[in-house]
Amino acid sequence: MSLADRLESVRRAQQPAADTAPGAAPEKARIVDPFAAVKASVHQALLDSLGPQLYDPHLDQGELETRVRHTLQEVIDSEETPLSLADRTRIAQEVADEILGHGPLEPLLRDSEISEIMVNGPDRIYVERAGKLYAVDTHFSSDAHLRRTIDKIVGRVGRRVDEASPLVDARLPDGSRVNAVIPPIALDGSMLTIRKFSTDPFTDKDLIAFGTFSVQVRDFLIACVRGRRNIVISGGTGSGKTTLLNVISSFIPEDERIVTIEDAAELQLKQDHVLRLESRPANIEGKGQIAIRDLVKNSLRMRPDRIVVGEIRDGAALDMLQAMNTGHDGSITTVHANSPRDSLSRLETLVLMAGVDLPVRAIREQVAGAVDLVIQQARLKDGSRRVVAISEVAGMEGEVITMQDIFVFNYSAGRDENGRFRGSLVSTGLRPKFAAELHDQGIELPPNLFVRGM
Repeated sequence: MSLADRLESVRRAQQPAADTAPGAAPEKARIVDPFAAVKASVHQALLDSLGPQLYDPHLDQGELETRVRHTLQEVIDSEETPLSLADRTRIAQEVADEILGHGPLEPLLRDSEISEIMVNGPDRIYVERAGKLYAVDTHFSSDAHLRRTIDKIVGRVGRRVDEASPLVDARLPDGSRVNAVIPPIALDGSMLTIRKFSTDPFTDKDLIAFGTFSVQVRDFLIACVRGRRNIVISGGTGSGKTTLLNVISSFIPEDERIVTIEDAAELQLKQDHVLRLESRPANIEGKGQIAIRDLVKNSLRMRPDRIVVGEIRDGAALDMLQAMNTGHDGSITTVHANSPRDSLSRLETLVLMAGVDLPVRAIREQVAGAVDLVIQQARLKDGSRRVVAISEVAGMEGEVITMQDIFVFNYSAGRDENGRFRGSLVSTGLRPKFAAELHDQGIELPPNLFVRGM
C-alpha cells in the first residue's frame, strides 16, 4: 500500500460512523494523528535499516543521531509521498524524537520556558509556564505508547515500573526530576510528571533578577555558608527548594570536600571536589534497597567537610541532625513545611520515624543545637517563587525551641497592575545571635544589613 493509500485510509477512519444509534450519547472524541500510518511505516523502515545500531552501547550519541536522521531522510524520499515539505520535516522530527528521545514530550523538553510537564493520560498534557498551568495540543497515540516512554525513562537510570511497583521516581540525563504512576494505582491511565532543570543552572544573579531574594539577602546567605552555619530550606512542593539549594551550595568554598545525597540526582554543583550519592529502590525481589538514611550514615565515613542532602523525608533526619551536631558544620538540606516553625516540628516528626525511642525534649535539643538558619521558600499566587522568611534558631526556653525572624516578606506592598507582588524581603531589625561567631571567623556582616525595613 502506498503512502497516499495509507493517508486516505486514516482519513476515512476519522469519519463519523453513519449507523450511530439515534439518541445515543456520543463517545469522547479521541485525538487522531492524520500521519499516524505514515509515521508507523517510516518508523518500521528505520528499524529495519539500522537494526542493532540503535542499541549499540559503543556508538556515540552524536553519531547515532546523525545516522538516524540521515536514514530517516532516505526512507521518506524513497517513496512517492504526497506530503508537503513541512509535513515531511514534521514526520522526520517526530520519528527521530521517538527513536532518540521521549516522543511527543521532546518539543516540550526543548522549550526553555516550560518548567514542568504533567501527563494525565495519553490525551491530556499540561505544562507550567511562569508558575501557571496551560493545556497543550500534544498527545500520545495510546496508553501503551505512554507506557513505553515511561519505561525508557526509568530504564535508563536502572529503575523499573510495573504492576508490582506502580510508583517510581527517576531523572532525565539533564537532572530533571521524573515521577510516574501507572495502573492499577492510576485509575485513568498512566501519569507522568517531569520537573525540568535547566542545563545551565540558575545562579544567584538569576534569582535576584527573578525577585526570589535581594542582593543584601544574597550577601547574608554567602556569609552564613562561608561561616559554616547549618541551613534548612523549607517550602511546599514546587516552591523552588532544590533550585535555591543549588544556588546556596554554590557559595561553598572550592577547597572543601562536599558529599551530596539525593533520591534522584538533581544538584548541579560546580565545585571540583564533589562526591554524588543517590539512593536505590529495592529490586523485584524486594532486596538491595539503599535508603537516604544509609547514605547519610556512610557519608560520615567519607571525610566530608559539607553534607548536602537533597531532601529529608524520613528517619534520615536523626542521622542528619547528629551529623550537624558532631562536627559537620555548614551542612544544608531541604524539608517540606509551610513555615520556619513548622519545619522544626516536621523535623521532630521525621526523627520519630527513625524508630528510636527518644523523649521529645531530647529531640528538640538536637534540633535546636543542630540547625542555625531556616529559609522559607514559597510559590506565591502570582506564580513567582520567593524567599518569604529567613529565621534564626536561637536556642531553647524550657520545652520550646526559640526562633527569631531576620528577614520577612513585605506583603503589605500590594500588587502591580499585572497581579505580581511588589514586596520583597525586608529586615526585621534583629541581628542574628551567631553574628559574633562569624566575626570571630573574620566574616563581617554590614551593620546596615539589619536596619528595620531595609
